[in-house]
Amino acid sequence: MKVHIMDLNPGDKLQTDVFNHFGVLVLQKEKELSSEAIVKLMQHGIDYIDIIPHTIDVIVPTASVTPQFIQKIQPVFNEAIDGFEAIFLEALATGNFDNSQVDQLLEPMVEQLDDQKDVVSLLLLLGNNDNYTYNHSLQVGMLSYYIASWLGYSKEDAYKVGKAGYLIDIGKCKISEDILFKPGKLTPEEFEEIKRHTQYGYEIIMNSTGDELSALIALQHHERDDGSGYPRGLTDKEIHPYAKITAVADVYTAMTSNRIYQSKQELFTVLKELNNMSFGKLSPEPTQVLISHLLPNFIGKKVLLSSGEVGAIIMTNPSDFFRPLIRTESRFIDLSRERELTITEIYM
Repeated sequence: MKVHIMDLNPGDKLQTDVFNHFGVLVLQKEKELSSEAIVKLMQHGIDYIDIIPHTIDVIVPTASVTPQFIQKIQPVFNEAIDGFEAIFLEALATGNFDNSQVDQLLEPMVEQLDDQKDVVSLLLLLGNNDNYTYNHSLQVGMLSYYIASWLGYSKEDAYKVGKAGYLIDIGKCKISEDILFKPGKLTPEEFEEIKRHTQYGYEIIMNSTGDELSALIALQHHERDDGSGYPRGLTDKEIHPYAKITAVADVYTAMTSNRIYQSKQELFTVLKELNNMSFGKLSPEPTQVLISHLLPNFIGKKVLLSSGEVGAIIMTNPSDFFRPLIRTESRFIDLSRERELTITEIYM
C-alpha cells in the first residue's frame, strides 16, 4: 500500500526497501518505522513509500518532564526578579541603587546558566511570571549573557553584557505609572516621556556605579542600525556592540511577554520577526546567533495548534525554519505545507 510520507505512523512496516534519489538504501523492507525513521525519510526528500497494511495503536510523542535544572534554578530566578524590584524601588526613592546587590543576584544565576543548553525551557519557565517590569529585566539580562557567550565573548565580558541587560530599564522608575502602565495608545507627548527612560537609566547607573559601559548600553539599547531608534538616532557603527546585543534580547523578551497593551506572541512568530528585523533594524550578528541557538531547543517541545490539535515538534523544517514538523497522536503535520495552521502555544 503506497502512503504519503506525511500519513505514516510509528509502527508502520515497510513493504519494500526504500532508496533515496541517488540510489542509496535508506531503510530496509519489513522495518518497523519509528518517529526517528520517518524523520529520516523526510530528510532524504522521499514523498511516498509502500507499507504493509495493519492496525496500530498510535503513541503520542511527549516532551521530557520538567528537568531537574529547572527545579534548581527556579529559586535563583525568583530571587533575581524580587531583587530587581528592590533595586527599582530604591532607584525610584533615592535616584541610586546598590551595585553590589546586582552582583549578588546575578553571579549565582550565571553560574547556573553556564551548564544549561536548553535556553528555550528557561524562557518558557520565565514566561510564566506575570510581573512584566521585573521579569523582563531578568530575561534581558539572561539572554544578553547567552548571546554574548555564543558570539565568542569571554565569560567576564559576557557577564558585563548580561549585567548591563539586567539594568537597561532601570530608568523606567522615573516614568509615571500612569504612562508606564497605560492600557491604551500613548499620546506623542507620553511616548516622548517613555523614550527618556534611556537617558534616565544612563544617569541612574552613572550616579550609582560610575560604570560608563553599563550606562552607555542603557542609553543606546533602543538605537537601531538604520537610524530609526532613539534617543539619538544613531546608526550601525555608532552603536556599541553590547547595546546591539541587549537590543535583540530586549525586543525578543518584549514580544514574548504579556503586557498591558499587548498579548505575548508565539515564540516561532517572534523569531521570524526578529529575523526580518535583522535586515536593517537589529544587528544581524547577535540576532542570527540567537535564532540559530534557540531553534534546536524546540525539538521535543509540546505545542498547541490553531486547529486544537496537540503534538510535539520533531524536526525543524530546512525550507522554513519557523514552521516546523509536528507529530500529533494521529498524523504528521508539516507547517510549511499546511499554511493555514499555526502554533498557538509552546510548552516545556
